[in-house]
Amino acid sequence: MDASSREALAAVRERQTELTRPATGLLEKARDRLTGQERAATDDELVALADELFAVARLLDGQVALRRALSDPSATPADRAGVARRVLSGRVSGATLDLVETAARQRWSRPLDLVEATEALATDAALDAADARGELDGVEDELFRFGRIVGGDAELSRILSDRTAPAAGKTALLERLLDGRVSPITAMLLRSHLTGRSIGNAENTIERLSEAASSRRGQSVARVTTAVELTEVQERRLTDLLSRLYNRPMGLQVTIDPSVLGGLVIRVGDEVIDGSIAHRLEAAGRRLVG
Repeated sequence: MDASSREALAAVRERQTELTRPATGLLEKARDRLTGQERAATDDELVALADELFAVARLLDGQVALRRALSDPSATPADRAGVARRVLSGRVSGATLDLVETAARQRWSRPLDLVEATEALATDAALDAADARGELDGVEDELFRFGRIVGGDAELSRILSDRTAPAAGKTALLERLLDGRVSPITAMLLRSHLTGRSIGNAENTIERLSEAASSRRGQSVARVTTAVELTEVQERRLTDLLSRLYNRPMGLQVTIDPSVLGGLVIRVGDEVIDGSIAHRLEAAGRRLVG
């Protein structure tokens, strides 16, 4: 997204924040009753909001004319909101309709940004629901572990990353893989993000979801690869060290990979700290050849 679309998304997120908290004070409660404003403040309401917003994103992804109408810069904001109201009224909750109307009133750089923004709003609502249920840690861990499964299976990664693969087939595959193994919120996030036509690399998509969950917990993520399992004491020391190094709270996501031989490979964002024995041997080999 460029600057104007980022500003538009920020404005809609601000409205979502207003709609996903309980009304406070007599004045606000009275205003809600007078206007018929619906909110999505409980965990179940947040799950329903996320589900509807993901459905709207799929609708916009598949209907080129509709997403163009909702982002047409030649139409007035009120006219674009009116289109959203005519299409969705009676089909979604008041909170979802309010957010889509709010999005339609914004200025988007390109129609596809509206699809991406609606998915981002849905993801926010799903993670808010996980937080409200006390499941955010578990969702982050489930996303991380499923990402490792996808990263370790080239055929599965190819299928889930294929933009031309039928969504119904991907959905059925994910249902088989996830049913009974992850929470409903994790399943919703994976199913919604991995079956869209704009999917890129599946492993990267899952990694971004995991990082979003970690960020919601107020942490950055350090992805650690080690030859052997770390003890609790080692993990705690490494977490403290990285938190001091990066001057912000850090969470660890640890992968066991015997090929590193020993030491650690640590990735924080785009920065890689490779202290593995395998890396040192490779470097020594290059020096000998040189």
